Amino acid sequence: MMQIKSYIVFLDHVDYNGGYVLPMAIPMATVCVGSLNELSVCRVETDSTIQGIDDPKYVEFNIPSETTSLEPGSPKWANYVKGVIAGFHASVSKGFDCVIVSSIPVGAGLSSSAAIEVASYTLLEALFNSPSSSSKEKALACQKAEHVFAGCPCGIMDQFVCTYAVSGCALLLDCKALESQNVPLNDPNVCILIINSGIKHELSGSEYPIRRAQCEKAAIALGAAYLRDVSRQTLEENKEQLPEEVYRRALHVVNETENTLKFVEFLKGKNYVEAGQCMLRSHESLSHLYNVSCVELDAIVEIASKTAGIYGARMTGGGFGGCVVALAETEMSLSAMESIRSHCELHNIFPISYICKPCEGARRLN
Repeated sequence: MMQIKSYIVFLDHVDYNGGYVLPMAIPMATVCVGSLNELSVCRVETDSTIQGIDDPKYVEFNIPSETTSLEPGSPKWANYVKGVIAGFHASVSKGFDCVIVSSIPVGAGLSSSAAIEVASYTLLEALFNSPSSSSKEKALACQKAEHVFAGCPCGIMDQFVCTYAVSGCALLLDCKALESQNVPLNDPNVCILIINSGIKHELSGSEYPIRRAQCEKAAIALGAAYLRDVSRQTLEENKEQLPEEVYRRALHVVNETENTLKFVEFLKGKNYVEAGQCMLRSHESLSHLYNVSCVELDAIVEIASKTAGIYGARMTGGGFGGCVVALAETEMSLSAMESIRSHCELHNIFPISYICKPCEGARRLN
């Protein structure tokens, strides 16, 4: 039985640009239970949480062999499992039966897909008694599964935090070097609010791949492998080389990379007022430079920023819907959550909110 936690990220859309990100695992989980069978068939069943409304809950398919390979197909949720099997570091020589259940809402920007991938990979490690050589290897294999089988060119952040997260800490990840350090976030005086707008997104068929392509175009034009390596001065000096829209995407990434490192220092120093300002700047940039927010997310952030007990707020995840994350005073968190809810309802937004602390990532349940 494998349990993988969901996560949120404080600063965003820089992982596939080789930048710094700061995610943390939260107490929502995908649990994967399975055992080998005597067939050459994988039989997978899930609850209603991870599937589309019209998708079947059950799927079965043959394991890969010398003459046949796994291919993406329908239902979409099964592609995450197939992709992991196809990219597993050892031979999947036998079929297995598996049940996947989850408390992570799909399309909410809480990494439900990465949770399925890492849970499935961890299950395979146990079933075939073949642990990966490192957590990094596991994260990269799961990222590839999403690229190839789900058609989403995601960065490494989702899968990395699912494998590396520890309780009481956020994870500062250098997405270029694939190196990380834990950032303590266990002050009892502060907590994290997750505010789910209820607006769902689907990154594989959305603007997400376009944003990544625009960033890659900007990096090439500026002579850099990643936008993370471009300074604000270099970007401004070469602004005329870029189409206006591409320039704005690059400006977000350059600013967000610097903003992330400032945010980390403010957290370490328990300067939550300035940390909150970093979050608000991040959302402003995501909304107006990167254009991945939506009316509902903008409204929630504006309401939260004016609510007593809230230091700062921003959208989290890929955007175009999903959740807002807020940094809050613990003793005022319940009243703040209620105030945000009531003000959102005046705008015909009916959010579901959670109070959480950072927790550990993937693990085997005994």
